[in-house]
Amino acid sequence: AGPVDSKNEAAMSELVPEPRQKPVVPMKPMGINANLLGYIGIDTIIEQMRKKTMKTGFDFNIMVVGQSGLGKSTLVNTLFKSQVSRKSSGWNREEKIPKTVEIKAIGHVIEEGGVKMKLTVIDTPGFGDQINNENCWEPIEKYINEQYEKFLKEEVNIARKKRIPDTRVHCCLYFISPTGHSLRPLDLEFMKHLSKVVNIIPVIAKADTMTLEEKTEFKQRVRKELEVNGIEFYPQKEFDEDLEDKTENDKIRQESMPFAVVGSDKEYQVNGKRVLGRKTPWGIIEVENLTHCEFALLRDFVIRTHLQDLKEVTHNIHYETYRAKRLNDNGGLPPMTVETEENHESNL
Repeated sequence: AGPVDSKNEAAMSELVPEPRQKPVVPMKPMGINANLLGYIGIDTIIEQMRKKTMKTGFDFNIMVVGQSGLGKSTLVNTLFKSQVSRKSSGWNREEKIPKTVEIKAIGHVIEEGGVKMKLTVIDTPGFGDQINNENCWEPIEKYINEQYEKFLKEEVNIARKKRIPDTRVHCCLYFISPTGHSLRPLDLEFMKHLSKVVNIIPVIAKADTMTLEEKTEFKQRVRKELEVNGIEFYPQKEFDEDLEDKTENDKIRQESMPFAVVGSDKEYQVNGKRVLGRKTPWGIIEVENLTHCEFALLRDFVIRTHLQDLKEVTHNIHYETYRAKRLNDNGGLPPMTVETEENHESNL
């Protein structure tokens, strides 16, 4: 046995360990020239998605926050060219300023070009109107989180709805007083707390009360203060997906924000054309004229270029952050209430 063992050992020592094979890297898919093989029809998926969206319609929920008298309701009416605000829906002038912040949501269905949009305008009467405005953003933050909670409860149901009703706030227009000086502590505190849970778009209200020089200077000062205080407004830098998005959004962040706007739902005749505007002793301020104000830029931004992105950032960032925290805090599921227990039993 001795000699055989020694021979085996000698043979094993002569064996050279085989080099480890590199993992096979999958080849990049080669582009197939459709002209050679004939038309497939992949490009029709866009049309299919369009038809589907037109059938089902979509939701958009916009919140307006700011002191009374800044033209919040008028601006929303101007944005959607409809009577969609709280004041348009049976508000009377004798209504007193509420002692605490109230939340009032009004829903409408707007149709244009065959596309249906269920628009909900959430107003916040009483915000910033008291002598002591300490923590007056709390009811607003609570409302926003309640909508996330509502969506989460629907999502974790065993037999959940095919289409969960979406009441989450997609966009918050924050109205800044046109003081020309600087932001108030209340403005900074509100945006600091809520920029983490909702897409905030700051707007300077009633911009026609400032000269062009004052307006430019005030915009720069507001941008600087937001930067110094570490307040992220929409579109947030970290959510830019590619170079094209970054270039476009950088221009908005550095030049347009905050939008200096004028709202009006009254029409006037100017050079033979009907325009939305405000009549003053020295002429008519045209709402959609870029030399008069930046309303057209705000409308294009919110509705024509970034509406879908506002919805996606709300779902993928703000809602996901809330969802992860809630599920983590409660071991994977929201706490069971009497109502959810009954639903759970009926589902079973």
